[in-house]
Amino acid sequence: MREDLLHFIWKLKKLQGQTLRTFEGESIVIKDFGVHKQLAGPDFFNAQIKIGAQLWAGNVEMHLRSSDWYAHHYETDEKYNSVILHIVWDDDATIFRTDNSQIPSLQLKDFISKTLLNSYAELFSNKRESFINCGGSISEFDGFKFQNWLERLYFERLEIKSIFIDKLLKEYNQDWEQVLFILLMKSFGTKINGEAFFEIGKAIPFPIIRKLNNDGFKLESLLMGVAGFLEDDSILDDHYLNLKKEYGYLSIKYSLLGTSHLKPDFFKLRPHNFPNLRLSQVAALYKNQEHLFSKLMGAETLDEINDLFTVTANSYWTTHFTFGKLSKKQEKKVSKSLVELIIINAILPLKFCYDRSKGNESSKSIVNFAIAISPEQNSLISNFQDLGVSCKSVMDAQGLLQLYNSYCVKNKCLQCPVGISILCRNS
Repeated sequence: MREDLLHFIWKLKKLQGQTLRTFEGESIVIKDFGVHKQLAGPDFFNAQIKIGAQLWAGNVEMHLRSSDWYAHHYETDEKYNSVILHIVWDDDATIFRTDNSQIPSLQLKDFISKTLLNSYAELFSNKRESFINCGGSISEFDGFKFQNWLERLYFERLEIKSIFIDKLLKEYNQDWEQVLFILLMKSFGTKINGEAFFEIGKAIPFPIIRKLNNDGFKLESLLMGVAGFLEDDSILDDHYLNLKKEYGYLSIKYSLLGTSHLKPDFFKLRPHNFPNLRLSQVAALYKNQEHLFSKLMGAETLDEINDLFTVTANSYWTTHFTFGKLSKKQEKKVSKSLVELIIINAILPLKFCYDRSKGNESSKSIVNFAIAISPEQNSLISNFQDLGVSCKSVMDAQGLLQLYNSYCVKNKCLQCPVGISILCRNS
């Protein structure tokens, strides 16, 4: 039994038509169920309930047990003085407001059908057969409604990412260019080196990038040096030595600290994903593009963004994967798959935050980008597809990730329209 069942019963008005009484025996007539709130304070606001001969207007609070009122110390919290009815599964204690006036209670277990309880229990027992509770029914849910739900979930995911971005903006005094640089660095590092690249991005003040953006060699020297890739005295390669010499000058000029962050790793990476190549590509990106932040925030199509990221690592890397070791000639361009990851993990979350800061409605343009990119493939998405769930875009995939992590895993089925539909259908 979970508290969300009580919310479900009340919110969907499953008590209508029943003769209700408080635990103390007074009649209850519900005039208005109120508005469900998921913020601090009572669960339902502005309800109207006739208890006995008195019509009350106020709020409704719900708990599994009446004694939970005291576990949360509501008897001393003035926010709960407005509660006119305490709805519980088991009324095991009398509760009072701060002025010591008693709050009437409705014990739901006296009024709920066994059919509803059996359906509720069955919903939460299905994980034995599927990786989610509704595995046997999710494909039957209305496709249009499910698509709208995935869109809402995608924006929930953006909201979560925006918390991280807002902290960065606060740390860097609302410097959007600096935050973009840090997010791009993290994305270029991908999963294995994301944290190391993130720390490198934080270690380099963006004004230095801006001053060097007409010189790709100096930018590469800066990034390689801060990453700790120019500290090996045994390498005698000319390009390496020139970078090392240039970084020695830059580190003094800009008072750059030594490498105290994580050093990027080469382990388990394919050569085209080596961190030194990624850093050279970042240098090429900022050499080719002035005002990158403005261009990205103003982009209206994927082609515009792809054009901005059409960059190639320094020509030295055409015949090298690591310093001093020749390899087959091949340009090291930023791949389409990497650009898509950058759009998903850096550009769209930052655009969401930026548009919100300007008071602009950006949902339509963000959705247009998100549905234009093919979904990433992973085991979780495959599991949903095996259940008959369509996943055609990044928005679908990100929505499914949010659904699984924030609802399915936490058994929040009654906060999901799929779970609600199953329980309504069977009760």
